[in-house]
Amino acid sequence: MAPIDQVQLSFNPQTLTLLNAVLGLVMFGVALELKVDDFRAAFKTPRALALGLLGHHVLFPAMTYVLIWVLNPIPSIALGMILVSSCPAGHISNFLVHLSRGNTALSVSVSALSTAVALVMTPLNFAFWGNLHPVTSGLMRQVAMSPWEMLEVIVLLLGVPLVAGMWVARRYPGFAARIRKPMKILSMLVLVGFIVGALAANFRHFLDYIQFVLLVVFIHNLLALATGYSLSAALGLPERDRRAITFEMGIQNSGLGLILIFNFFNGLGGMAIVTAWWGIWHIVAGLTLATWWKRRDPQGAPA
Repeated sequence: MAPIDQVQLSFNPQTLTLLNAVLGLVMFGVALELKVDDFRAAFKTPRALALGLLGHHVLFPAMTYVLIWVLNPIPSIALGMILVSSCPAGHISNFLVHLSRGNTALSVSVSALSTAVALVMTPLNFAFWGNLHPVTSGLMRQVAMSPWEMLEVIVLLLGVPLVAGMWVARRYPGFAARIRKPMKILSMLVLVGFIVGALAANFRHFLDYIQFVLLVVFIHNLLALATGYSLSAALGLPERDRRAITFEMGIQNSGLGLILIFNFFNGLGGMAIVTAWWGIWHIVAGLTLATWWKRRDPQGAPA
């Protein structure tokens, strides 16, 4: 068995183009449910909003940097962890918050702003923390990737579908209302199918190297979820807001992470495997926590 850093999970250009289109479709479906009012509503809860955004785009990448020092994973896995922590909130966070009886409106607002801010923060965070850490800086130098290149890809993958979906919802509200639910279901199925497909296409590599990422992803995700809830509690936010912030910090857009890996790192084994496993594990962990919370009334909220 070759060292994991020597494994290249390569997709041909046609498949990569399809995957880019898949993520664009997912973002378009998400944007159909967003309105300018969602962004305005976010500013009515400034403490929760600030915590959601700073926790996701500042605190979590910094915590990941420290965690890499503690766990000392091999370079490509460490770089995958930094990339995951630099991605915006995952699309299922709103569903999980709703299931957990949390503040769904806050979750939608934070997710929308998180995605918009990620157009700039994702490439900046990845470049800053990836080059700063001695474990990952060597890989960053080998690739010599400019943050501006990643920004261009992210704008095409996230920014354009986001604006297009919101424009369609505003310009053609009747049409948007009819396709919103089917698009939501389709987007979820396509996103999960994409992650599962990426694993299935390289299943032999996944079985060979999964032991390297199981514990790392478990600790990484648990740290994000626990920090989101703890900081919300420390700031005195209501229980429903705490649940929303917990999922906004602990659910990452790993689909975007995988596509960036295939675009810029030629499917580097450790990065791809840790990111793909993140995509599966955060759904399992999120559904487990949301189901547990669903059976418990949020403190201070009506039953």
